[in-house]
Amino acid sequence: MTENLTRAATAEIISDGPGSLITLLTDTAELTCNTATFEVGAAGAPVHFHTKATEFFHVTDGTLDVLLGDEIHTLTKGDFLAVPPGVKHAFAPAADSTAEVFVGFTPGMGRFDYYRLLGRVRAGEATVQDIIDSQPVYDNHYAESDAWAGRLKRSAEA
Repeated sequence: MTENLTRAATAEIISDGPGSLITLLTDTAELTCNTATFEVGAAGAPVHFHTKATEFFHVTDGTLDVLLGDEIHTLTKGDFLAVPPGVKHAFAPAADSTAEVFVGFTPGMGRFDYYRLLGRVRAGEATVQDIIDSQPVYDNHYAESDAWAGRLKRSAEA
């Protein structure tokens, strides 16, 4: 593996939705890493799974709800979670909370272009269909979850 240094002052930052920022850190064949910063009420990532990569989360501040299979876990500052390939998951800040999360994938796979696509959709330069079409390219496969849908419904009623 080649050394890889990303300076905070020059890191690329993408807004993929209201109240959500992704800071791109490294994207190699071995490892993809970013930070995700969520304001209160941010949508986070919808239910999905990966067939090749393990995705891991380290909460550096705030509170994060994470769907893991069919269960929702609430992670707080300092908590770590690794999600193996094939396990559906989703994540968003817990109700009335913000969250800052270090996110990684191993192996990496040129995922930064996926985040850039999300930013283009947010800016009106691409469509949701472009994201759907990109699922096999970026190993990001969308799924459904009654547990996650129930969480969203409870949050809307609160």
